[in-house]
Amino acid sequence: MDYPLVSVIVPTYNRELPLRETLKDVLAQDYPHCEILVVDQTRQHEPETLNYLRELAATGQIRWFQLSWASLPGARNYGVRQAKGEIIVFIDDDVHLEPGYLAAHVRNYTNSKVGAVAGRVWDRQKLTVVDMDEAIDYLPPQAMDAAIAWYHLDFVRPSQPQQVISARGCNMSFRREIFTSYQIWFDERFRGSAVREESDFCLRLRSTPWIIWYDPAAHLVHRGEETGGCHDLNNRSFAYQITFYHNHFLMALKNLTPVQQLKLSTKLFDCHVLGNPPCYKSGSPVKVIGRALFYGLGLGQALFTFIQGIWDDGQIYTRRENP
Repeated sequence: MDYPLVSVIVPTYNRELPLRETLKDVLAQDYPHCEILVVDQTRQHEPETLNYLRELAATGQIRWFQLSWASLPGARNYGVRQAKGEIIVFIDDDVHLEPGYLAAHVRNYTNSKVGAVAGRVWDRQKLTVVDMDEAIDYLPPQAMDAAIAWYHLDFVRPSQPQQVISARGCNMSFRREIFTSYQIWFDERFRGSAVREESDFCLRLRSTPWIIWYDPAAHLVHRGEETGGCHDLNNRSFAYQITFYHNHFLMALKNLTPVQQLKLSTKLFDCHVLGNPPCYKSGSPVKVIGRALFYGLGLGQALFTFIQGIWDDGQIYTRRENP
């Protein structure tokens, strides 16, 4: 059997025990031909983590890259440039994997139409027996609408393999040629936790001949730590909230038609500002007004970032590496 080389890229920032546990799970994979790249943006690790990373690097179990800046899309791009594999797998630094995880991703690439694989994600904070038992089989047709695909993919975990339009950043893989032959890279203007940077990337992948295939067998549990992971913004902070909306609107401005942009804006307001299902946020007038303010500020910042794109290609951290 042919086992293509797989590069597992783990961007990390200010994570200690979750990072160690994630790497132990990756090292326990039963796939025989892979390399593990840790793209580390932590300024100073705890001694236990530092010693663990040094030992793994010294024995050749990981390739450890230490950077002086923190950006999730920047770390992804850096990792791809260092990677040697035919298939690039991205995971977060706070996930739990079963031993067959990598093999589940790789087997999908025997289909020449598949250029990317989206895995199933169980979020620890939301994980219950009911969640696992009541997952739907197939996504509705609206999940292929670029304007609202995120609305379905973020909250639903279908049980059957199928074509999708995007993936979640903590569990996705790509053919190397997408980067090297088609020159599609992650946009480093996506800020903070970089929410929607993977959606932006996947929407641009539509310019290639390949499809994105969802495989529920390639599943993991996302622990969802509040800090770290290439950002140090608490979900309740002002900066996080503005960045959240900035990234959604930047994705829309770059990839959607005016009609689709309106649809995304409406759904975003209904779910994340008004708090209607499946967001289930507080309907307190004070909180709704506060979220509406962040929504407006994020939109304004996204418009400025988009206009800047006339002279700035978004590869901020890549240029630091290759001035």
